[in-house]
Amino acid sequence: MSSDAPVLKLYNTLTRVREEFRPLDPAHVRMYVCGPTVYDYAHIGNARPLIVFDVLFRLLRHLYGAEHVTYVRNITDVDDKINARAAERGISIRELTEGTNAVFQADVAALGCLPPSVQPRATEHIAEMIAIVERLIASGHAYAADGHVLFDVPSMADYGRLSRRPLDEMIAGARVDVAPYKRGDMDFVLWKPSKDSEPGWESPWGRGRPGWHLECSAMSWKHLGETFDIHGGGIDLVFPHHENEIAQTRCAFGHEAMANYWMHNGFLQVEGEKMSKSLGNFVTIHELLHTENFGGRKWPGEALRLAMLRTHYRQPIDFTVKALEEAEASLRRWSAQAGEASAEPGVSGDVLNALADDLNTPLALATLHELDGAALSGALKLLGVDLRAYVRWVEAQTREAVDVAKVSALIESRLAARAAKNWAESDRIRDELAAMGVALKDNKDGTTTWEVKR
Repeated sequence: MSSDAPVLKLYNTLTRVREEFRPLDPAHVRMYVCGPTVYDYAHIGNARPLIVFDVLFRLLRHLYGAEHVTYVRNITDVDDKINARAAERGISIRELTEGTNAVFQADVAALGCLPPSVQPRATEHIAEMIAIVERLIASGHAYAADGHVLFDVPSMADYGRLSRRPLDEMIAGARVDVAPYKRGDMDFVLWKPSKDSEPGWESPWGRGRPGWHLECSAMSWKHLGETFDIHGGGIDLVFPHHENEIAQTRCAFGHEAMANYWMHNGFLQVEGEKMSKSLGNFVTIHELLHTENFGGRKWPGEALRLAMLRTHYRQPIDFTVKALEEAEASLRRWSAQAGEASAEPGVSGDVLNALADDLNTPLALATLHELDGAALSGALKLLGVDLRAYVRWVEAQTREAVDVAKVSALIESRLAARAAKNWAESDRIRDELAAMGVALKDNKDGTTTWEVKR
């Protein structure tokens, strides 16, 4: 990291204070973020951590060098929700997870997110999960009972440090399953038996499958090590998921920390209400990009991203049609300001300082009105907002609204008129096309190309 780079400060959920970021190894910054469970399309609430931690990934790459940052975002492809959805649709689990993941990858790319360094799948890390469970049993932090293996929560003296909840709240929040084989109410499943109809793997405790929390501990260990720098996700994951990850990893490897910095983005609501299917305001990223179900139109991924970044990541956000409209108005204005900047884009010091202050994206965006050309393009690139992609989207949508067959027929008629030297008819057809928003370009070889005017 260069000597003139700003000091990066991040709010750490574990300590409840903003801290200077000091990586364990400045030559290899490591970050893990919980990814999707691929049983259904990702909703707009899922988009928030994708965008937030993509901005952090970009910032870390800018500060430390792209080759010195590893970002892991997992894919959960074994889960009870997956089993239930596959059975409901009458398809195989593999068909469900492959199809859902393909849509997820396309949607997240449309949001302007860079591919993570690694996207591990849970089903490819069963050996690591079994190894962690064996370590926990050997150290007295887990026990096998009735085909299950459970983590013994009382065996960890400081369990609950991340969420800081009273015991009764943790019991309620964990949605405790009452089972005769459990020693304590808070003990959670590491491994459970599988029926013949369910996915399963052979293990020392019989054929079974992992608990959800165990999956992330195994994948982060495999790709980032026993201890790493940053672990992120939505605020809803603090308890029980992240709390249980910490318990498993620390007790398996004997360290004081799993990750040194824990970061969580705030909740999202839609048009002032909590998003839920019962309220009819449950909206997926895919719907926003490809249907007219929200605000009566499709939205560009850049507008979705910008609408998210206008609110600080730790604050709650109200996702509204108005916010998207305002974001798109900014994109139109910036597209005009940036022009066809050909210079190598730099990054404004004000923008960089704002992002280094716990990802203060609202402040970073507020500084953009002072920039234009390459400076504006550079700042937006660091935020992951691609103006050229937005312009291409606008052109594609406009072209989609044009009757291509009619345009082609009119162009043929105009070429015939020009061949007959009927210039009045040729001009009339050009004017008709212009009224449709179509601009013609006559080429030297006698052909005519066209584009939709913005």
